[in-house]
Amino acid sequence: MKGLVIILLMVLLWAVGLLAFAARVAASTPAPEPQVSDGIVALTGAGSVRIEAAVQLLERGKATRLLVSGVNKEVSREDLQRLTHDYGRTFDCCVDLGFRAADTQGNARETSNWAAYHHFRTLIVVTADYHMPRALLELRAATPGVTLRPYPVATAVLDAHGWWKTADGARRMGYEYCKYLVILSREAVLRLGAKRDTLVVETPTNTTAQPVTDG
Repeated sequence: MKGLVIILLMVLLWAVGLLAFAARVAASTPAPEPQVSDGIVALTGAGSVRIEAAVQLLERGKATRLLVSGVNKEVSREDLQRLTHDYGRTFDCCVDLGFRAADTQGNARETSNWAAYHHFRTLIVVTADYHMPRALLELRAATPGVTLRPYPVATAVLDAHGWWKTADGARRMGYEYCKYLVILSREAVLRLGAKRDTLVVETPTNTTAQPVTDG
């Protein structure tokens, strides 16, 4: 009986956390106009909404350069230009494509290398609203010292304002929340391990330093 109570309590806590997570996602869009930053990074996903939003920010002078991270290797620069209504001049001068990332952790590594190469200290992050919380966890872990400014966008993949109305929406939101919890737990464990590995060296008191001589 006690075990059943514990399980029910855990399920209740998970459900409350899911509701809070979903409310946070729903409240994040439409995103306010971001501050001018060094660079913009767009994390790819289904559809072109994220990339279009990032290119429009670049066109409005919100940064000097854009990284599109996680581009499918079969997609060309010309393909992306067509998806974003052919901002040819912007693409030619100021857009970098990253083909190595296969997941959000890969996006974070790709972004870290790109930001370090360009010496960027502030980045606008563009991704789907439901993906933003997990993306920020991964990016913050990979880019210490870099200020991240989220710019979430609503997508057709998941309606954050009515996710519970369909089985697919509920499944997607629940799955994203679970992945977020996994990354959150991982980072908490890593921080705890780092604190335990830190050695504190105490200087003895009431001692007199002795000179070092040769011979």
